[in-house]
Amino acid sequence: MTVQQEAGAKGEALEVWIDQDLCTGDGICVQYAPEVFELDIDGLAYVKSPGDELLQAPGATTPVPLPLLTDVVDSAKECPGECIHVRRVSDRVEVFGPDAE
Repeated sequence: MTVQQEAGAKGEALEVWIDQDLCTGDGICVQYAPEVFELDIDGLAYVKSPGDELLQAPGATTPVPLPLLTDVVDSAKECPGECIHVRRVSDRVEVFGPDAE
């Protein structure tokens, strides 16, 4: 079962956030999912709102669109800074990323 099928079958809304204190600015996340991530002028990655606004507040989250879930998860897996966190909206449990159970 793919990541999308698994998430879709459970019907769980997911969100993603980046810990800028750990971000190394490699831009791998932007390569995987430019609709969700963007590098700012400070060289660090941030999430973007569904309206394409850069969210620079610490701990800012954005919904993970189901069609982009695999790309977002791959970003979390490949991130050298281990700073990308994907969690369920309902209980805020991390499902992908460095603190995933």
